[in-house]
Amino acid sequence: MTDTDTILSAHTREEIDSWLARYPVDKKKSALLAALRAAQHQNKGYLTTELMDAVAAYLDLAPIEVYEVASFYSMYELQPVARHNIAVCTNVCCMLMGSDTIVSHLENKLGIKLGESTPDGRIYLKVEEECLAACAGGPMMQVNHKYYTDLTPEKVDEIIDSLE
Repeated sequence: MTDTDTILSAHTREEIDSWLARYPVDKKKSALLAALRAAQHQNKGYLTTELMDAVAAYLDLAPIEVYEVASFYSMYELQPVARHNIAVCTNVCCMLMGSDTIVSHLENKLGIKLGESTPDGRIYLKVEEECLAACAGGPMMQVNHKYYTDLTPEKVDEIIDSLE
């Protein structure tokens, strides 16, 4: 068993392998986004240097290639966050449809600001989400990678209250 085998769970390696199978053998880097997502999920929502190094080794990449991707994309967290990750699209289209009202409602309801987690470790509000590609359904948010569109404060309350 290699260090990669002990750091990345069998499930994570299986998921990465399923993505690797979609690309030519010499294009392992194509599976990097999915590999980081799987590693982050394995670690309760955030990536550590150890996990990123293991992903790099598994994909035969230089660690810096993995760090660059993980630090660039907003879907990856590099610090511990709460169990439920909420991202409200605040791009122009969603903003014009009321995303600022949704953000304010969430902050008031949860007693936290963007970029913070609730004290009980239940919910994390991402700092900013540039675009989640659901412009026709704004305002919208993503909760644990699931999209919710056409939001109202009442709909947000139902979604938040359903989270354990």
